[in-house]
Amino acid sequence: MSEERIVYMFDEVDPSKFKTTSELKEFFGGKGAGLANMTSLGLPIPYGFVIPCKHSLHYAEHHEMPSALKDQVKESIAKLEKKSGYVFGDINKPLLLSVRSGAPVSMPGMMDTVLNLGMSKAIAEKMAESNERFAWDSWRRFIMSYSDIVKETGREPYDEIMEDYKEKKGKKLDIELSAAEMKELGDLYLIEYKKLLSTEFPEDPWVQLFGAINAVFVSWDSERAVAYRKMNKIPNYGTAVNVMRMVFGNLNDDSGTGVLFTRSPMDGEKKIMGEFLINAQGEDVVAGVRTPMSMDDLQKERPEIVEEIFGLANKLEDHYKDMQDCEFTVENKKLFFLQTRVGKRTASAAVKIAIDMMDEQYIDEKTAVLRVAPEKIEELLHKRISPTERKSPIVKGFNASPGAVFGKAVFDCGRAIEMKKAGEKVILVRKETKPEDFPGMIASIGILTSRGGKTCHAAVVARGIGLPAIVGAGDLEIDEEAGIAKVSGEVVFKEGSIISIDGLAGNVYVGEVDVVDPEITAEFQRYLELCDKYRKLGVRTNADTPQMASDAIKNGAEGIGLCRTERMFNAEERLPKVVDMIVAESLEEREKALNVLLPLQKGDFKGIFKTMNGKPVTVRLLDPPLHEFLPDYKTMLIEFTELRVKGDHGDRFKELEFMIRKYEELKEENAMLGHRGVRLGNTNPEIYKMQARALIEALIESQNDGIDVHLEIMLPLVSHVNEFTRLVSILKPLASEIMASANFTPKNTIKWGTMIEIPRAALTSNEIAKHAEFFSFGTNDLTQMTYGFSRDDVESKFLMKYIDEIEPPIMKDNPFEHLDPNGVGKLVAISVKDGRSTRPNLKVGVCGETGGDPDSILLYHKYGLNYVSCSPFRVPVARVAAAHAAILDEQGKL
Repeated sequence: MSEERIVYMFDEVDPSKFKTTSELKEFFGGKGAGLANMTSLGLPIPYGFVIPCKHSLHYAEHHEMPSALKDQVKESIAKLEKKSGYVFGDINKPLLLSVRSGAPVSMPGMMDTVLNLGMSKAIAEKMAESNERFAWDSWRRFIMSYSDIVKETGREPYDEIMEDYKEKKGKKLDIELSAAEMKELGDLYLIEYKKLLSTEFPEDPWVQLFGAINAVFVSWDSERAVAYRKMNKIPNYGTAVNVMRMVFGNLNDDSGTGVLFTRSPMDGEKKIMGEFLINAQGEDVVAGVRTPMSMDDLQKERPEIVEEIFGLANKLEDHYKDMQDCEFTVENKKLFFLQTRVGKRTASAAVKIAIDMMDEQYIDEKTAVLRVAPEKIEELLHKRISPTERKSPIVKGFNASPGAVFGKAVFDCGRAIEMKKAGEKVILVRKETKPEDFPGMIASIGILTSRGGKTCHAAVVARGIGLPAIVGAGDLEIDEEAGIAKVSGEVVFKEGSIISIDGLAGNVYVGEVDVVDPEITAEFQRYLELCDKYRKLGVRTNADTPQMASDAIKNGAEGIGLCRTERMFNAEERLPKVVDMIVAESLEEREKALNVLLPLQKGDFKGIFKTMNGKPVTVRLLDPPLHEFLPDYKTMLIEFTELRVKGDHGDRFKELEFMIRKYEELKEENAMLGHRGVRLGNTNPEIYKMQARALIEALIESQNDGIDVHLEIMLPLVSHVNEFTRLVSILKPLASEIMASANFTPKNTIKWGTMIEIPRAALTSNEIAKHAEFFSFGTNDLTQMTYGFSRDDVESKFLMKYIDEIEPPIMKDNPFEHLDPNGVGKLVAISVKDGRSTRPNLKVGVCGETGGDPDSILLYHKYGLNYVSCSPFRVPVARVAAAHAAILDEQGKL
């Protein structure tokens, strides 16, 4: 049996043998797939080889490399030596390597890279004979990256040496250091290496190479990589290892390194944009150590090389039919492409690029829809600084990722994580961010750095996770240890100070600023209309007021899926009237109080009907337990006790005594499982009768005013079919009687249905469907009762520990935010199937947090629901997710 092939040279990979680019990437990783494609397209790339992703999973399981790997790596190095004319470990013609990881899904800053591998001090000395500064700069870089990545020391000790050394020499930038100074730094780095690791720096190139390969394997399961995968729900693919010949952007002033996007990642403009650093290596651009020049500036200075760069970049976009993010190096005027991948972009850029590429006939309409991730749509719904804001910014940086936020300034990632757990909103302020800062970044609501450009680590990560961010605010002097930030030597804010950042304009403010809600632009509207063309799920909204309904319509809602009538009771001027109804001692007193509430409820319904003219409105009758509307029990008890101690037994004492007694009569040990919903309606039908009367009278008056009303009345918390049938037998004749007395015929049939939010209701849905004309799943309560979780308690007590802290995690997602297919999802599927077996035309929707969740919507489409209902501002997200679901289902990918 032949030995399994573990190592592939770039030109030994045939991309055409893979059905899709995704399959190629899953096998060889994103970088490896890109290098294979660029090789097949004839682009100039440094020659090298790739170790596929699955071998890192072998390492994770067995804690050792595959047995044949070392021999195959050595064979591949021999091929690389033959192709390049350089020899690994040779002093005269040394073959130096870069070792890069590459997961199938782009994970910016998550994986690690080692540059200049294969150097020794003897090789550096020989290289110095022809190019002294380059040799010693490359040597000291290699010591630092090997120590940082392979030995996991971090690069901070070396950065401190560099900063102290520059200060001692009176120099600001690395580039200002002479060759002799670089050599001296290399010696200092060697001393630091031994101090940190109690061993000499390895001079054997094979030890270096296998150490680096091992480090790439290990990095797949590093804390920051696991955190990124978890947040983005990336499967456990493993990471590939890419080894290729080094090309040197720091060789001389005819060399340099850069990154580019074939279209703007900020706004989607069809123009190649990027950054270039003369006499530098790639890490300098990403780390933001020096401020790079733009591609426009480079074109003025070196038009020939830019013309070549643009030609090759356009060739890649033509091949992939998507915006590309490329890394390239110029070595002594010769261009090399090092990487290409689908570029991360803001939501607004994603929408524009999708529509533009469709118009340019690169892609079809369905592909254009799928090009914008539903969760990215939230980014377009971020607030921005009000145009009337008069506060002046203290500093301006690069607008790296849009959104306007304010929070407490925090200079330390660990502190950011602690403060998030304490419920604080923080903005992470750093000189620059590094990959290990990722957990602190996702704990923040915004990011501000003083170094870097639009392609630095902080910018790329922030854009990828939708965090507002400003980078390269160079006038801001940040002292992370002291926790202060200065401008022109003056402290402008400290740890804990409130600051605001505008990721759209790049402005930084001290204090809180006015923000305005986002708008749906004409271009975004076109994309949403394209989604509407393909989606099959309806999208409604949860709205309790005419204003909420109006906001939802602007966002494309097709009706109201949940109008919570109890929300109408909570207005300050109404609450005393509701309390009068609750504390009534007799049916006569209660009906009298309800008659006061009736015109108020009717007015609310009329306002909603007018706003939703022609669209369905599902109104849920009173759901929560009555004691929730009464004054706070502890506050009343304290005041009552104080009056009793004083001997004051006047009117207030008697009033409190009565209210406390009523509260204690109504109070339940577990109110969420108690006397509420249809249980209250069946024992006290006068409450639901008032609400039904208000609805029918509002319907009559609205239709007479020319409003097209589509009313659906929902009875909540049904667990037994008889609860539903008894109430309908009371309320439906009442509705008919009111309409008959007004000589009124509704234009549209009034529908009577229920909310399925108890497991028993889901399991007996065939019985309920004989009588109910629609179902709406209330996933919040259904989740509580399926899991036995009290939503009010578990999220703060243990649920997030289950998800984020315990290893391995007990649960993957919060079931109140994402539909659990093995719990509530199964109940939904059973209920839809059984309900429709009884009533084939049964209309089924869902109202709850999961109604606007993209992952959940995929399941709702699969289960055959008619609509989802979510908050007004998540309606666009649901529209996009529903389109994705329909297209993926059609393609057999759901």
